Order: sequence, then C-alpha cells, then structure tokens
Amino acid sequence: MASIGGTALFPRGRERLVRFGCRLCPRGPQSSTVSRATLRIAARRPLAQPSAPSSIDAPSPMPAKWAGLRCTEVDARGGTTTRYISFDKSELTTRYGLMPRDVRKLATSSNSHIRIRPSTVLLHIFHLKVLVQRDRVLVFDDATSVASRAAFVRELRERMRHRDTAHDAEAAAVRQASYGQQRLPFEFHALEAVLSFVVSELERELAAVHLSTELVLRSLEDDIDRRTLITLLSLSSKVVRFARQAELVRDAVEEVLDRDDRVAALYLTAKTAAADDLTVAERLLGSYYIAYNGIVHDAQNLVASAMLDSNRNTMMLLDLKFRIGTLGLATGSLCSAFYAMNISNYIREYMAAFPSVSGTSAMLGVALLCYVSVLLRKLVRVKMMMGHGATTAAAPRDNSG
Repeated sequence: MASIGGTALFPRGRERLVRFGCRLCPRGPQSSTVSRATLRIAARRPLAQPSAPSSIDAPSPMPAKWAGLRCTEVDARGGTTTRYISFDKSELTTRYGLMPRDVRKLATSSNSHIRIRPSTVLLHIFHLKVLVQRDRVLVFDDATSVASRAAFVRELRERMRHRDTAHDAEAAAVRQASYGQQRLPFEFHALEAVLSFVVSELERELAAVHLSTELVLRSLEDDIDRRTLITLLSLSSKVVRFARQAELVRDAVEEVLDRDDRVAALYLTAKTAAADDLTVAERLLGSYYIAYNGIVHDAQNLVASAMLDSNRNTMMLLDLKFRIGTLGLATGSLCSAFYAMNISNYIREYMAAFPSVSGTSAMLGVALLCYVSVLLRKLVRVKMMMGHGATTAAAPRDNSG
C-alpha cells in the first residue's frame, strides 16, 4: 500500500482503490462498470428520441445545418439538459469561457489533454469529453463510446444529488478535522467523478485484454499455429494501443501537477494563488496520477510479455531453419545410401546408374526443403505482420492535442 500525504492507494488485487481524504472514490453503488442488463436496456432504446430534460442515453436530434457540438448539461442538483454549442466566438467566450480552437480540438483531437481557462476546465480524458464550470458540467456526445458516456452521466447525476447528504457532510467534517480544509467545491466533485470513471474504464479494458493475451501466450507455449499467431497479432495491436492511451491520460494529469499555476487555476469557485491552499487539488490529482501510473505499468508489462514471446519465436524459427536444412540433406543421402551399400546388385553395371541415383537424391532433398520452407515462410509472414502492426499501433495518431 502506497500513501502520499494522507492519500492511500491499494494497487494490488484486481481493482485499484483510490482514497482521497476519507472518501473512497472510484467505485460505489453507482459504479462506472455498467451491468449487462443495463447495457441491454440502453442498446434496445431507439437512437433518436424526442428532446427531454432527463434524456441522457438518446438526446434530441441535432438541428439541420448545425455546425457545433451536442452535449448533456448536469447542474449542481443533478438535473440534466441537452444543449448545443456552436463555434460562434462570442458565445464560446462569454458563456463557456472557451476559444474556438478549444472546441475544434475537442471535436477533432484523439489525444487526452486538460485545458484550463479562467472560468472553465476542459477535459478530454480517454473516451470522455467534459467541460467543467463552477456550477455545471457539460458532457459532450461521442459516437465511439455511447454506453460509456451514458454510464458516466448517470454516475455524475447521482454524485451531484447526494453530495449534500448526511454521509457527505460527515465525510466533509472528517476531512476538515483531518486536513483543515473546507468541503470540496463543485468543480472538484466533477473532476473527481471524471478521474474516477476513467480509472474504472481503464481497469476494465486492461482486464479484458490481459485475459485474452495470457490465454493466447499460454497456447503458443504448447503449439505454434498460424491462427493463434494471427490472433496474437490483433491482441498485440490492442495492447500497444491501450498502453499508449493510458500513457496519454497519465501525462495529461502530470502536466497539470507539474505547474502550480495550473493547479491553482482549477479553483473556479474560490480563486487562490497561495501554495498552501493547493493541497486539496494536489492530493486529488496525485492520487489518481498514481492509479494511472499503475495501469500504465501493467499495460507495459503486458506489451513486454508479448515482445518476449516474439523473441522466443524468433529463436525457435532459427532452430527450425537448421532442422529443415538437416532434413533435406538426410533425405537426399537416403537414396545414395542404398546405392553405396556393400551388397550384390545389378544397378552398378549400368553407366547411368550413378548420375541417376545422385540426381534423384538431390531432387528429393530439394523438393522436401522447398515444401517445408514454404510452410515456414507463412509463419514468418505472420510474424512480420505482428511487428508492423505493433509499430503502427504504438505511433500516436494525432499530435495536435
């Protein structure tokens, strides 16, 4: 168990638990891991429904010829409203405190980043695109993760509805007695919800890809099959891509932690620049940074396991080449061995006996060598595809974030 300034992290086991102050953050009754029944119900709903304040799974259709983003707004009481953000400079600056380039990068960039403005914190963490202000949270629609966004909105609503209950009041009193801090403002509740949900999503995807990769690697220890290698090719690309995404999430949080002015800018409700007043934000970001760092290490270890298995296959491939050459020579010398046996035979009386036996032996050896080499070349082609796929997945797809 690691502890940093009253922040305890338990990285062991199947789940990482991040404790901020005296509150257990990542998982609770409304966990980010949506049950299968809930996902089935959400999947059965039609894609387009009439606009309603409580509609979070299928917001109202976007108006015709609309140039902007659609999002779901969650207020301080947990109420939801569907809104549309245009690229108009005056609206972005006055209402949301953004610049047009912020929204364009949010719509086009695939890298995780955190942008802090005087009255707004814009987060693109993993699959979530969230805008946080002092009294509301805007969750942008994303076609690639509809179920994940809907689950986050539900969790955020419950968190906002119950943040003033007796349990949260007791936790705030304990936090105030322990650290001398007041109850968390709205923006930190929203930031905590985003970071907690991303931890759960990363752990869920890591567990799924880890199980599949381990099964494939174990099967390759017993038998090398072309289908298994193709499966390992796709899994290796997923693992490398996931490790890259986890690194981007960790780097985004680390970039904010490294500068005090950015940490101070997170205080939207009560602006402060004193270093002593940054303890709450630093503990919050630091605890989740440790969780993200642990996920990155697990993903990198999984990538290393796949690379070690690839190196082992390379050594086995070299051994197979020597064995194939030895097999070809042995097959060619088999026929000549019958000709050279010290027994009575009539084949030696013919002038063409020696050339015929030698040519037949050489042809048999070369034919067998070519046949086995073709089979081996198919495995080598799959191995080269694996190396190329891993390199392509490791390269960042977007450097504009």
